[in-house]
Amino acid sequence: MNVERYQSAKKLYATLGVDTDAAIETLKNIPISIHCWQGDDVTGFDHEGPLTGGIQATGNYPGKATNVQELMKDLDKAISLMPGKKKLNLHASYAVFEEGEHVDRDKLEPKHFQKWVDFAKERSMGIDFNPTFFSHDKVKDGLTLSSPDDKTRKFWIEHGKACIRISQYMAKETGVPCIMNIWTGDGYKDIPADRMGPRLRYKDSIEQILSEPYDKNLVKPCVESKVFGIGVEAYTVGSSEFTLSFAATHDGCLPLMDNGHYHPTEFVSDKIPSLLCFFPEIALHITRPVRWDSDHVVLFDDETKEMAKEIVRCNGLERVYMALDFFDASINRIAAWTIGFRSWQKALLNALCTPNVLFTEMQNQERLTELMMMQEELKTFPLGDIWAQYCNESGVCPDAGWFEEIKKYEEEVLNNR
Repeated sequence: MNVERYQSAKKLYATLGVDTDAAIETLKNIPISIHCWQGDDVTGFDHEGPLTGGIQATGNYPGKATNVQELMKDLDKAISLMPGKKKLNLHASYAVFEEGEHVDRDKLEPKHFQKWVDFAKERSMGIDFNPTFFSHDKVKDGLTLSSPDDKTRKFWIEHGKACIRISQYMAKETGVPCIMNIWTGDGYKDIPADRMGPRLRYKDSIEQILSEPYDKNLVKPCVESKVFGIGVEAYTVGSSEFTLSFAATHDGCLPLMDNGHYHPTEFVSDKIPSLLCFFPEIALHITRPVRWDSDHVVLFDDETKEMAKEIVRCNGLERVYMALDFFDASINRIAAWTIGFRSWQKALLNALCTPNVLFTEMQNQERLTELMMMQEELKTFPLGDIWAQYCNESGVCPDAGWFEEIKKYEEEVLNNR
């Protein structure tokens, strides 16, 4: 029956010039980076204190990963329920130390991530990487790379340089370029007396980090903006204007947009084509902001669909690095990973099954009434049948049946932690 339904859906899409077989084959080869921090509420392994620095995971669902073995096991379970190509996205705070060893973040080495590299290589995955500029006692008065304290800045600059070296190691070992994202929660709770000074220090700090030698074919450094955070509500050093300007004026540095890091009336889907006019490559952190950067699990909602559409119709699949970024501690964490990953893949499939050439032709010929009508008609096309075919070809459950695996894993593994 599934085969018959797919053939029927395939014929219907073909009336609009859409080749669903080609869409499925394309989707199979689009890498999506899975963030490790959903599995343990962004806790990491290099400190025992609370999560601080403008980030907060809410909820207390049982069974979170408490060590690298548990986190890898949970990732494996989630990956088994996801169709398509994956990368692994790590934060520096997930360094793995030998028993009795502890190295501060400015002294991290590639060897502290060897277990993650082995994990990725065994699963034919590349790795993306993030310096961790939060949850540390050297975050001085809420500042890191923009701090007026020279010792504080020096520590975090050295951390960034160490992460450049680690990123290159990861790329060499996996054979896949590493996207290394620089984001800090630096800012002020109330109105600052000086807005420019912290940004000049931040600029200088990132330039010092990027002075560390690296192969630009292997390491893709990014700068990520944020509109505000917990405890930095009035002023954020790394604003959108700052990071875009920095990336535009520093060769090889990419802008990274997190769609939770903007004002509620801004849409990253509209920003994607603007940036692709000027940047050879860009990066995305894909989340779901409900009130602000609340990092809710990605759903198959309107803005998620629009972001995927813009990537596809701008011919950006080879130019946009896509990574998920959410952390919900109120629901089963493995289900959260799976729902978010599958939702973004559905959005990409929806975009690949959109007759973009036909719709662009209608727009350029000013057949705008017809365009609106066809865009609405497409919303009730049987995308679910195309999705089912894609999942079947990828060897994963196409429907809600995958959740039975989650319930079994929760009962047998998570509830015993």
